[in-house]
Amino acid sequence: MKREILMSVCALALTLPGAAFLVSPAQAKIRCDGAYQIVDGNRIATPYCGDNYLAYVARTYGSKVSARQIRNSPSKKQEICQWIGHDTRVQDICSGWRDNDSGYGRN
Repeated sequence: MKREILMSVCALALTLPGAAFLVSPAQAKIRCDGAYQIVDGNRIATPYCGDNYLAYVARTYGSKVSARQIRNSPSKKQEICQWIGHDTRVQDICSGWRDNDSGYGRN
């Protein structure tokens, strides 16, 4: 009985004006195209999508690294960049993370 009441209240809340905030998080999902985030149809370089792409490229080399690991561990990002940073697909993402770089791009 309580479940039916709760579901009815939720359904009613979604039909009320201003209830769009309840559905907008699904629409706010970040969309990436390679290393770029799609914002209003434009491609913008962002660290989030860059880390996703770096993990993708690393997996093509046989690594089992995830984008979350790269985002949450600067040492993991540095390790991956030192290993595959020569690859033209990730040179910009790895700028500053390789031993032979000047240090730009580090957090």
